[in-house]
Amino acid sequence: MGRLVAIDCGRKRTGIAVSDTLQLIANGLCTVATHEVVPFLSDYVQREPVERFIVGLPHTLDDRPSESMRYVEPLVNKLRAALPDIPVDFFDERFTSALAHRAMLDGGLRRKERQNKALVDEISATIILQSYMESKIYNHKS
Repeated sequence: MGRLVAIDCGRKRTGIAVSDTLQLIANGLCTVATHEVVPFLSDYVQREPVERFIVGLPHTLDDRPSESMRYVEPLVNKLRAALPDIPVDFFDERFTSALAHRAMLDGGLRRKERQNKALVDEISATIILQSYMESKIYNHKS
């Protein structure tokens, strides 16, 4: 089984998280400049088996695409063109930044560390991935 890779795309930075090869646990990998995501992931898949990309789908509370979709769509198009053999799934990313901040607070990070936007993006990607994996387990049992 290959790894799952989650992507939390932003205008400047993109958080990336990966699963273990058994697809049980999500771990933050890094944050990269958004314009470097496709080359970074192209290099990553040369070293690690990747089964699927999970991209955070930005929606508003009334379920309409948010302003951030204008950064997500071009990135996904470039990713699909560069790595056509790896499927891309979308997963709702609403509230992940708030959950990331809460996790940082609960984890005892100092104020300065909590203001690290790159860390927030990485944690958000991790939350997206863990939620995606849990939804697959839940839906499989239903």
